[in-house]
Amino acid sequence: MTFVDGEECAAGAWASGTGPPVTGSDVTLLEGSTFCISALSGDVHRDRPHGLFVADTRMLSCWRLVIDGSPVQNLSTIEEPTEPYRAIFVGRTPPRQWLADSTMLVLRDRLVGDGLREDVILRNLGAEPVGVTVTLAVDTDFADVFAVKEGRVQPPHGLAVDIGTASMTFTLAGPDDTRIAQISATGDPSVTPGRFTFRIVVPQRSQWSTCFAVEATTGGRRVQLRHKCGEPIDSSAPARRLQAWRLSNPLIETGHSALDCSLEVGTRDLGSLQIEDPAQPGYPILAAGAPWFMTLFGRDSLLTAWMALGLDSRLALNTLRTLARLQGTRVDPLTEEEPGRILHEVRLGREAALTLGGGTTYYGTADATPLFVMLLAELDRWGALPDADRPALVAAADRAMEWILQYGDADGDGYVEYRRHTDRGLVNQGWKDSFDGVNHADGHLASPPIALCEVQGYVYAAFQARAFLAEGDGDPGCAQQWRSRAARLKAAFNLAFWMPEQQAFALALDGGKHQVDAVASNMGHCLWTGIVDDDKAAAVAAHLVGPALNSGFGVRTLAADMNAYNPMSYHNGSVWPHDTAIVVAGLANYGFAQEAQQIALGLLDASDYFGGRLPELFCGFPRAEFSRPVPYPTSCSPQAWAAASSRLVLRSLLRFNPDIPHGQVQVCPIAPGRFLPVRLHNVPLAGTRISLTVDAHGGVDVCDLPPGVRLVTAEPRRSPGRASAQQHDRSH
Repeated sequence: MTFVDGEECAAGAWASGTGPPVTGSDVTLLEGSTFCISALSGDVHRDRPHGLFVADTRMLSCWRLVIDGSPVQNLSTIEEPTEPYRAIFVGRTPPRQWLADSTMLVLRDRLVGDGLREDVILRNLGAEPVGVTVTLAVDTDFADVFAVKEGRVQPPHGLAVDIGTASMTFTLAGPDDTRIAQISATGDPSVTPGRFTFRIVVPQRSQWSTCFAVEATTGGRRVQLRHKCGEPIDSSAPARRLQAWRLSNPLIETGHSALDCSLEVGTRDLGSLQIEDPAQPGYPILAAGAPWFMTLFGRDSLLTAWMALGLDSRLALNTLRTLARLQGTRVDPLTEEEPGRILHEVRLGREAALTLGGGTTYYGTADATPLFVMLLAELDRWGALPDADRPALVAAADRAMEWILQYGDADGDGYVEYRRHTDRGLVNQGWKDSFDGVNHADGHLASPPIALCEVQGYVYAAFQARAFLAEGDGDPGCAQQWRSRAARLKAAFNLAFWMPEQQAFALALDGGKHQVDAVASNMGHCLWTGIVDDDKAAAVAAHLVGPALNSGFGVRTLAADMNAYNPMSYHNGSVWPHDTAIVVAGLANYGFAQEAQQIALGLLDASDYFGGRLPELFCGFPRAEFSRPVPYPTSCSPQAWAAASSRLVLRSLLRFNPDIPHGQVQVCPIAPGRFLPVRLHNVPLAGTRISLTVDAHGGVDVCDLPPGVRLVTAEPRRSPGRASAQQHDRSH
């Protein structure tokens, strides 16, 4: 057994403490759940959060190209937005001592997909042959993705390397799993531990090339490389998948260039963030975000799929299928699994048994379970729930409802609350899941069990959703029972959570059933779900657009006059685009047109500064202080629900709400004039494709509606995405 000691890989080899963030000087490539992070030169440095990651495991910790003993001088890094799995690193060799300029161009064409392929090309632009020695230093540590992210990688014990004729194989055998990384090269290299070496002569005005392939074995399965040496790049599976995605996308034109750009970039990013459930190959679902969260999350994937229904309803269907397959069946305190509970996240790395309770699936979330039921009903409203899937998914929804009533409401007070079962679990189990994400106005942390205000809104909407599904199944008695539960919850919620002095909803109730009296963005989610009484909605809207919560670029997670407010924090004053988009949806839902427009325009201005790609979050400094949004240093980008946020904003301002089972599509625009006209073509709905136009005066026209479906232009009812008014119908 040999450990690599090449000097190119050994420097600063083992980091500890908090690792440096991925920065603008790094390049991230991704395809499915595989991603690679490197420097702009293409080199992978082990003392940074770099590497090739497959199945949450770092398969390459070092990948450094040296020519004649010197690093390649980087000239440019070319990334195509339509090919998130590919980059071309353009460089040159250092000039010879007796020459002013280099004549040797170096190209590294890298492709990621269940492994890595890299074509290294040396192009001699000079008038005479050039002799060079090309060395690629390689190493691996099979570190878990979180160990790399957090800068606490330890040397692997028992790592073996076997040398072949033109290959090198790293193996790390463990008690439960053996990890293997095999690196091979074309072009007759000399192979020694940790190093491929080529001694070549490149003729004048000619070029030389080699192709490296990195293939991984994990979980006893060798992963098939998606970009194989010698195969045309445009015929690879990732290229074909993204081309099909682009061709199926609806076409959207608005009068607002920042919105158009954000929609285009977000659509492209949602294509790059698609992964596959190993048990259902060929059926894509959405990962939460790159680079560190390229896996299935319950809450993130459900909300993103909701936002993306007008893009591709299959993402919602596949997400529901996968989450139903992994739905809790037993009580396990370590993983927080409970019968009927929808998971929080799936992880495949070696540390999964040590983090978030152990195993590969962790269930510690209070909101994914009601969101599952909400999305299922919304999919049905879009006419996209296949008859073949309906019985199994409705049965999963019923198991979810049992969890809400039994395990979610453990003390029987009518509210869903959470408390982690062991010290391995998440302290906070709503979307603000950092340890300090739920606090009182004076800054002290809330004590568990905690009942979040937005979770009660989700439960209210889940009750309404289950009633809708029961109606579709011809069971009016069941529907009435769930609606009665919803009405009781709404009445109790508006009494228990309302703070008369602040004229706002409490962030939560704590373990003593006392109000967690911080003013936060969460109550915007309550507007979205429709749980807010009409006589309280205007006060909530005033908070959301007021200077304490509205930064000018979006809604802060915590009001600026709260003691825990910090605009540079993760959840206590930052701006999250998906959170702001849900606020816009809630304001539109209650008819607060001007307020919804104000928040939407601020978010789109932020999107413009970020080049159309809204990040996971950014700092919550007031716009009056900084004229452009201040980035948050470790924000994921692209990130799924941020990428889908502009879609929810557009849908909300159009108030576009299908209800195919009841034969109608409601469109009641409140979009600002600068957005108009709006034209949407090729929008998937009930197995067909429709076109929708809102002219410069707000007039609505919809073409190619499914048979028997009419256009409704009346005001919507107060619940997420639902229309009930019947007047002003126009049949098409």
